[in-house]
Amino acid sequence: MTTTETAVPFVDLATLHEDLRQPLDSAWRSVLAHGGFVGGPEVRRFETAFAAYCGVGHCAGVGNGTDALELTLLALGVGEGHEVLVPANTFVATAEAVCAVGARPRFVDVLPDTLLMDPDAAASAVGPDTAAIIAVHLFGQMADVIALSELADRQGLFLVEDAAQAHGAEFAGRRAGGWGSAATFSFYPGKNLGALGDGGAVVSDDAELIARIRRLANHGRSDTDRHAHDVVGRNSRLDTLQAAVLLAKLAGLDHGNRARVEMMARYRAGLPTWCVPVAQRPEARSVHHLAVVEVPDRAVVTRALDAAGIGWGIHYPVPCHRQPAFAAYERGRLPVAEAAADRILSLPMFPTLGPEAADRVCEVLRRV
Repeated sequence: MTTTETAVPFVDLATLHEDLRQPLDSAWRSVLAHGGFVGGPEVRRFETAFAAYCGVGHCAGVGNGTDALELTLLALGVGEGHEVLVPANTFVATAEAVCAVGARPRFVDVLPDTLLMDPDAAASAVGPDTAAIIAVHLFGQMADVIALSELADRQGLFLVEDAAQAHGAEFAGRRAGGWGSAATFSFYPGKNLGALGDGGAVVSDDAELIARIRRLANHGRSDTDRHAHDVVGRNSRLDTLQAAVLLAKLAGLDHGNRARVEMMARYRAGLPTWCVPVAQRPEARSVHHLAVVEVPDRAVVTRALDAAGIGWGIHYPVPCHRQPAFAAYERGRLPVAEAAADRILSLPMFPTLGPEAADRVCEVLRRV
């Protein structure tokens, strides 16, 4: 990299949080003043606001996105003897949650253009033990929830949305969180809506389901007697400080998502023809958590990006069914996910990226 060229990070949380310094400082001072660090008033305020944002009735904050998935499956009664359909192209947390409740992940292939769960492959994978489908909304775009909802209804299955990468995304005009029995979110710092640490939530229109999740996440404690524990639960609570941070950042989520959309449009206009962004369905409104492209020779491309000081990532280089941890659940090849894993590459994407930085990434790639 020459002295006249500017490095472009893969993600820049420092600039994002500097722009939010005043509301974040205010959130910290408020929590410090009342001292309710666990279960403080900001938790319920955030839950109410986030449920409204997703267009559903209820929300339960939990410790992280993986716990959100596991607690949802437990509350739905999914467990030993059950099978859950999971796309092969997802972060391992989706499959981990299935295994954690004693169920078996059944990996299915993805669509070649969006790299999201293939509804036809899911339909072919349904068996007598299938209890649920986890529709993973990956890279910021929602899976085909219309087709998957119809499949779930037809087969009597639960549909759970894994929306960890899709805060504010829409499909057919309805936001992530409003389609399945429940939707789970991660607030890991790099997410579109990120905490200053770990955090997660489950949203649903089913008040009883959310109540069960809340009880499981709070040591199985009774709603009416804090000294009575009705079920065996665990400790997975969204702490007050993270809720206050999320509440402060929620107000700017749509603005940040619009900036991501603009940067993705910039990429699509400036990338060389051999660098192909993941497709977006016409019914979908992606929030571009990641800017994923497919390239013919990833090693050559990443060397050029490294030389130019441009950050990059891979989401994900090994499909779940090829991970050693899940070898017992493999049922043969899933060719689309396997082929894509060798070609996918994630370019810099964050709300404060700016058009000049996006143009520089495109320029470097055009020179490869």
